[in-house]
Amino acid sequence: MSRLITAKNVFLHVKAQNVDEVLAFLSQKAKELGYASDDQEVLRSFKEREALDSTGMADGFALPHAKTDAISEEAVLVAKLDNDVDWKTRDKVPIRVAIAILTPGKFIGTKHLVVLSKIASMLMGKSTRDQIINSGDPDEIAKIISNVIDES
Repeated sequence: MSRLITAKNVFLHVKAQNVDEVLAFLSQKAKELGYASDDQEVLRSFKEREALDSTGMADGFALPHAKTDAISEEAVLVAKLDNDVDWKTRDKVPIRVAIAILTPGKFIGTKHLVVLSKIASMLMGKSTRDQIINSGDPDEIAKIISNVIDES
């Protein structure tokens, strides 16, 4: 299994009313899990990226990502929301799942772009989206995403 995501990185029944609350939740969890030293800096990075162009995808998913020196270890976090959250998406469908990618600011290379691309491609498959949406098991969700990341 990829070291980027484990069951502890998957959060179910997240209560958030808007994009900012989702990003604040993910930033706080990044700090709590030891991936980041400063949740406010992670939040700033998420918002800075979001201002460039929405990370909302389609079919109820968003792929926010942050790259900052406050992040010490790359990781993937998942927030499954209890309710729909309006997020600028291609299909104008509110999101129910945010899959966040955390990248250290000093990271050199394109691995984080490869991870982003693999997860985005994964979300093109209806069966995989449905598995994630319908699963209440953090371990199962982590394995689905990990298997995609680990593909060569």
